[in-house]
Amino acid sequence: MHLLYLFAWRLIGVLPERMAYKLANLISDQIYRRQGRGVKRLRSNYQKVMPELSAVELKKLTKAGMRSYLRYWFDTFRLNKWSKARVIETTFVVRENLLRDPIESKRGCIIALPHSGNWDHAAAYFCSTGIPVTAVVEKLKPEAIFNKFLAYRQSIGIEAISHKEKTIPILVDRLKAGKLVALVADRDMSRNGIEVNFFGHTAKMPAGPAILALKTGSPLITAYIRYLDTGIEITFDETIKPPIGGSEADSIKSITQSMADNFAKRIKASPVDWHMLQRIWLDEEN
Repeated sequence: MHLLYLFAWRLIGVLPERMAYKLANLISDQIYRRQGRGVKRLRSNYQKVMPELSAVELKKLTKAGMRSYLRYWFDTFRLNKWSKARVIETTFVVRENLLRDPIESKRGCIIALPHSGNWDHAAAYFCSTGIPVTAVVEKLKPEAIFNKFLAYRQSIGIEAISHKEKTIPILVDRLKAGKLVALVADRDMSRNGIEVNFFGHTAKMPAGPAILALKTGSPLITAYIRYLDTGIEITFDETIKPPIGGSEADSIKSITQSMADNFAKRIKASPVDWHMLQRIWLDEEN
């Protein structure tokens, strides 16, 4: 199976662009029609986000969400062949100063973001404009797939650290050196997640972004990435400042809730590009 995956990566990377993305939509629509576990989960997650939608509207959103998800994968298969000029020209940023100001002043910056749009495209943009990115990545199986992703991310300028490593000390070092750290943070992959209110239901999100902000004093901002016809749009938002007084646990909880609130605001405004095909709410069955 992994050999087929690697072959697809190579093939899609060399197809003419229009043909490649037409193929992406055809594959996405076929996956949607099969109504597998991932599609059903995406629909369930959208229902939490948009409970006001009719059944027909929810189906349309889910189908469009799967197309957006496949666009992410096809972008991934092709992105490292793009020129720096193309990466920059196809990226539009709202409140970019929230990131660039702390980097320029050597305070470091933490970005927390959900699974939306194409975060690799966003990272490639900052790497292309002189700000290298350190990111924690999920260690995939089999090893050949993980190594392919590792090489791909390194090729666009990302320092990728496996989530299996002791990441906090490494990330603290990077932030103290004034670097940029990016963390996908809408789903907890540990047993130490923080319970948050997310669209009126309880979910768990990682404590890492808040812990790093408290340990380093680097600002924690959130990013939401959505697709445009010609590229991506990144919107940055501030989270609350670390509370004065109170316990560390209370501070971590309040900062993580602020992060979740930012995610919810942006996902609600543009749900189609939120690619969450896994369970995140605690009141749902596996």
